[in-house]
Amino acid sequence: MTETEVRQQYDRMANIYDRRWRKYITDTLSFLKNWVQIPSTATVLDIACGTGEFERLLLNEHPTQPIVGVDISEKMLAIARQKCLDYPNVSFEVASASALPFSSNSFDAIVSANAFHYFEEPDAALQEMKRVLKPDGKVIILDWCRDYLLCKICDFFLKVFDRSYQQCYTQAEFHRLLVKAKFNIRRATKVRLGLVWGLMIVTAIPD
Repeated sequence: MTETEVRQQYDRMANIYDRRWRKYITDTLSFLKNWVQIPSTATVLDIACGTGEFERLLLNEHPTQPIVGVDISEKMLAIARQKCLDYPNVSFEVASASALPFSSNSFDAIVSANAFHYFEEPDAALQEMKRVLKPDGKVIILDWCRDYLLCKICDFFLKVFDRSYQQCYTQAEFHRLLVKAKFNIRRATKVRLGLVWGLMIVTAIPD
């Protein structure tokens, strides 16, 4: 039921999403792009890609980068497809993070930004990422971090007032989820962007 509510929520806001969250999107996805260190020939899967802003950032630097974006909101994906209309190397599909419609060992890199706190089945999502990742590939996840006071407050209120929201994690909790899913953490940090947003990012490889 939660995934349906997330889909409906983002379908409703799709047309205003980029305008409403422009600074947040720009700051977080620029930080992610600078962190990921993805070769231009790597095949990338972007989970919960939204309106395709991360794809646009990658393509500005590497126009031939092979990218697949997935999201549960068809209306967000419609905007992403329009942005990337001139790039035959980019495609978008409706898919849940916990049931990816791809063969095993398909991708060199998997990214997910600002979405893990909505995942109803985080363990299943991590297992699916591991399944579709090539043995020498890497996963990069950026999300809110409950180690920061304002994120802790947001986490409390969203659990009460937003039925589609699941939870955000402390860095230690998130790393335990990754280790449980048989990932090795290669690189990780926490960062504050602006007054409110305390984030964590991690690069992990299959165990």
